[in-house]
Amino acid sequence: MKKFAFIFAAIAALSLISCGSTQVDRYESGADVKDLSGYWNENDIKQVCEELIASCTASPRVVKFEATNGRQPVVIVGKFANKSSEHIDTAMVAKRFQTAIINSGSMEFVADKEQRLELREEKNDQAENAYETAKSIGNETAADFMLQGTVLSNVDQEGRESVRTYQVDAQLIDIESNKILWQGEKTISKYVKKASKKL
Repeated sequence: MKKFAFIFAAIAALSLISCGSTQVDRYESGADVKDLSGYWNENDIKQVCEELIASCTASPRVVKFEATNGRQPVVIVGKFANKSSEHIDTAMVAKRFQTAIINSGSMEFVADKEQRLELREEKNDQAENAYETAKSIGNETAADFMLQGTVLSNVDQEGRESVRTYQVDAQLIDIESNKILWQGEKTISKYVKKASKKL
């Protein structure tokens, strides 16, 4: 009987341990997030986008455009391809680039393809139902440049140790001439050591 009581007590203790409460920590917007796994995360996106956009907006050809044309260049963010070995939400990367461009104050930004389609539908609806105050379809601002890029990764691993390297390449392309006006890359490397398995 004592044996069964001991087993029951042990099972109950394990149940209590496994049912411990989950800890959740909130982070303010823009704050650094704890890197738990060494994989691509929010901190990496923030660092890469801010540094590359700073390089882009200070590049000679971008500065020359404003001096020559008397206005800031108008930019649209195109696709960022994921050519890494893991799942990376490149839509989040593209949005972060968009935010960095707008906040830089040195470039104008226009809506992306999906947004423009929705806006055109709204204008068509206005033309039919609110024609006195309808916004004109032909008054859109065309982008001068498109920002495109690629996310790559590499893992060098031996035993429990690894170095994860992420590289983001970005190009600013003249839409009319297809000339690449600026190209930049940012690399982030992380050393990861996994804990040894306990027996």
